[in-house]
Amino acid sequence: MASVFIEPNKAGLTTICIEALQTDYKISDMVDMSLVEKEAARYYGNCFADERHVIYVAHTETGFVGCGGISFYEIMPTYNHPSGKCAYIINMYTSPLYRKQGVATQILDLLVKAAQKHGVRKISLEATKKGRGIYEKYGFVQSGYEMEYK
Repeated sequence: MASVFIEPNKAGLTTICIEALQTDYKISDMVDMSLVEKEAARYYGNCFADERHVIYVAHTETGFVGCGGISFYEIMPTYNHPSGKCAYIINMYTSPLYRKQGVATQILDLLVKAAQKHGVRKISLEATKKGRGIYEKYGFVQSGYEMEYK
């Protein structure tokens, strides 16, 4: 296998985001992703200006291998979370040819370190069945159920 490089990146993220979503969630090419693509471009354009989002991209000399991002936000401080600083890991993806080689673990480590640098102690994520083992090995635990307003 070719050498894999992991670095912070901002170029081409909208395309990478769409590819990761379609692959991980088995979204058909027939599904119109234009609104997601438009809003992802808007999101990335806004959040990099004030460092609310960090993304790492893994690549070889010839192309994309994987990625992972982390978004920072605040909630009202509570007794068990006095800083109120939180982070959410999103868009973790590794190309099938590079899975089981430590790429996702290296990206996850960089994201957790970015959160720690920002003073974040509460980091959450949504795991696919394929990714759950990586997160558990790293120290993430299932934390109840979330509810979503639709």
